[in-house]
Amino acid sequence: MSGGVDSSVAALLLSEAGYGVTGATMKLFGADVVAPDCDSSCCSADDVEDARAVCRRLGVPHYTFNFGELFGEAVIDRFCGAYLGGTTPNPCIDCNRFLKFDALQRRRRELGLGFVATGHYARRAWDARTGRWRLLRARDEAKDQSYVLYHLTQDALAHMLFPLGELTKPEVRELARAHGFATAEKPESQDICFVPDGDYAAFIGRRCGCNAAFEPGEIVNRAGTVLGEHKGLIHYTVGQRKGIGVAAPEPLYVFAKDAAANRLVVGTAAEVQVREVTVRDVNLIAVERIEAPRAVTAKTHYRQRPVAATVEQTGDDELRVVFDEPQRAAAPGQAAVLYDGDVVVGGGTIC
Repeated sequence: MSGGVDSSVAALLLSEAGYGVTGATMKLFGADVVAPDCDSSCCSADDVEDARAVCRRLGVPHYTFNFGELFGEAVIDRFCGAYLGGTTPNPCIDCNRFLKFDALQRRRRELGLGFVATGHYARRAWDARTGRWRLLRARDEAKDQSYVLYHLTQDALAHMLFPLGELTKPEVRELARAHGFATAEKPESQDICFVPDGDYAAFIGRRCGCNAAFEPGEIVNRAGTVLGEHKGLIHYTVGQRKGIGVAAPEPLYVFAKDAAANRLVVGTAAEVQVREVTVRDVNLIAVERIEAPRAVTAKTHYRQRPVAATVEQTGDDELRVVFDEPQRAAAPGQAAVLYDGDVVVGGGTIC
């Protein structure tokens, strides 16, 4: 329970359904990590008390687990390392993978409890035909979070509950209001909770120091013509349009970051289209292995609508995703998540 409205209502629904609910809040970081002027729910000093207050109202116990060291290593340090290495990570995926799907599941077993339930907007279902648990998109497409859950294993899915999967956000807020939860009007949390001001380069510089990724260098087009100077590759991501700082007849987008030459490669919208991506660090949910090329829809960033593609397995831990229509270049380090209708087939990290 983060102290927000979604996990509060998840606890409410499970309690009303007759489950023996135990609230748990993960303490992830302190004031030395989060910007002191942050006023988002992810950074509030009152989060634990808000979650505890909901549990008191429901008459259920509440625990606080200190996962700060694990969060620092598995999420923050991986985030910093990825950016310093020239890729664009998604720390929410790592948080789910290493904390909610792993550390919290271990704590559940230690307490002798049956499930971990979260306020994610997603659904799960048993597929008797394949003998596997399926992860499905939420009914509320605008709030669906299945993209950041693709690392769920069969064992973890068997012990997960998603009470909000059939609800919309307005319905969740109305339930919270009807039950007098102080969390009912809490704002949405930050995308990157430990960088609430959005200045991830400054955060990384403070935490890890500056390396070559902070050094200025040339901005070139795809033919190699120098167009200007960038302020350090760490400040850019593939697909970015705003903030490049080069005047051109057409809008320019980041096509690639050449770390070896410290060059930022840009192009027009037509020039930064790609037909395929390679994906590694693969987790498949709906099937054990993709035995033959398969038609799917794919998302290469969180807010994207799924697009038609074909996927084939090219190695034990590698997929090739070919889009039916060219797509704007996807950022290495981001996830490609594959769907069959509402069912999550699996996903992995774009190379």
